[in-house]
Amino acid sequence: MQRTGKAKASPQTSKTGKIKKAGNRGIGRPTNAAVRTREHLTEKEVNALIKAAKKTGRHQHRDATLITLMYHHGLRVSEAISLCWDQINFERGLIYVTRLKNGTPSSHFMINTSDRGNEMRSLRRLKREQQTSPYVFTTERGGPMTASTVRKMITRAGKIADLPFPIHPHMLRHACGYRLANDGHDTRSLQHYLGHRNIQHTVHYTEMSPDRFKGFWND
Repeated sequence: MQRTGKAKASPQTSKTGKIKKAGNRGIGRPTNAAVRTREHLTEKEVNALIKAAKKTGRHQHRDATLITLMYHHGLRVSEAISLCWDQINFERGLIYVTRLKNGTPSSHFMINTSDRGNEMRSLRRLKREQQTSPYVFTTERGGPMTASTVRKMITRAGKIADLPFPIHPHMLRHACGYRLANDGHDTRSLQHYLGHRNIQHTVHYTEMSPDRFKGFWND
């Protein structure tokens, strides 16, 4: 007997037997490109995000300080929530940044300017206000914040700031890379600042810098 109609396509399965999602074909999670036009924030957008964090939630100062440090020092979420007080040198004004993903550690100066905020002052206040804990960014119980909590906080702040697309924490690391590249810092220095083992990961920021094309249409 001949079957009529189109046969249903069988779902693709992985080696583990799990059904694969169809990605951007209407099933499963859409791609980043389908949700937003870029994966980094401008400094104006970061400042709006920080301002929004300062006026929402129960831990406004903690959240604003967290966003500020993630942006200024190109921190991944996991690097930010694992930051401990013994990595903060108030006497020398330094933050000892440890990197994950086999990244290169480095020492960064705290940024203390009128237009970009006073990290040292913010961290001193945070240390006074929180419970005794080795971690810089903590919950009310004194334990480290979770990655999920940070993601939800930043997403919420993005909505309050009325940013044009959904925000996720790694956009702050990208914002740091693009800002420093646009400021004209050389690729090698930027590589060490962000802790990249492979300089090809850093080149992505300098390749996208509009300063490369200055003077193209000048007389």
